[in-house]
Amino acid sequence: MIPLGLTRLGLTRLRGAAISAAMAALPVRLALLLALLLPATAALARDRFFVTSDGVRLHYTENGPARPARTLVFIPGWLMPGWIFARQIAAFDRRDRVIVLDPRGQGASAIPRAGYTAARRGADIGELLARLGPRRVVLIAWSLGVLDALAYIYAVGDARLAGLVLIDNSVGEPPPPVFHPPTGPAPPHAVAVAAFVRGIFHTPQPAPFLRRLTAACLRVPAPAARALRAYAEPRDFWRQAVESVRGPVLYIVRPWLAAQAANLRAARPGTEVALFPHAGHALFIDDTPRFDRILADFLRRRVRR
Repeated sequence: MIPLGLTRLGLTRLRGAAISAAMAALPVRLALLLALLLPATAALARDRFFVTSDGVRLHYTENGPARPARTLVFIPGWLMPGWIFARQIAAFDRRDRVIVLDPRGQGASAIPRAGYTAARRGADIGELLARLGPRRVVLIAWSLGVLDALAYIYAVGDARLAGLVLIDNSVGEPPPPVFHPPTGPAPPHAVAVAAFVRGIFHTPQPAPFLRRLTAACLRVPAPAARALRAYAEPRDFWRQAVESVRGPVLYIVRPWLAAQAANLRAARPGTEVALFPHAGHALFIDDTPRFDRILADFLRRRVRR
């Protein structure tokens, strides 16, 4: 998988999960050479920037045809760069406009001293959507991005949403997830982040890919990383936000959240749930074909063009 930032060199992005997986195992220079030799069948990713109302320059990529069927907006998780969704961009940008945000402090976005709160990051999403124009979007959020997306919905409602996809994080429904914090002294930040990156995959990933992803995550300063893991909102905050959504919702989780998913479906009839029992936290990479198939089916059946 090639980081989307490489498209700034004018390279055509690669398509398909099989190609992405193979490319991830290659050194960057060899990957670039191979990309130059592949047929130019995909549209180029376009790097975009905007400045938030508190003066922070955020990066996002825009992909897709001139007349897309839908607009999909992807929000990555804790510390992660937007290019973590490279396989989904390759799968969906033939027909859809695909937007991938680098949240503040992450990816190619600026690293401010402040703003690492749910309210501010939710506002960042709202300001991105305002920049994209009046068309409604499908918001697709993973991990910490789930909370950022719900903070946006709690603040301004769901009028801009044609659909909502939440991936593998708690949404405030009972029962609360159980965590077992490690004992003993905390490891250095770089060691902890490297272990976190390795741990989000059930399927072993190529070492070059893990190194690139770890380096991207370590771009976020340790104080900001800690702040992002300390959102102060109560659980009811997230539950009220997700239950307020009137449009279609898809909740994609591993078994640790299966009971929450069942309760969300009971509290909010019409919610669709997909369980991934044999994947890690980054389930859209661990089982790309199934994830993309479920998402495509949800979009086809539930999201109006």
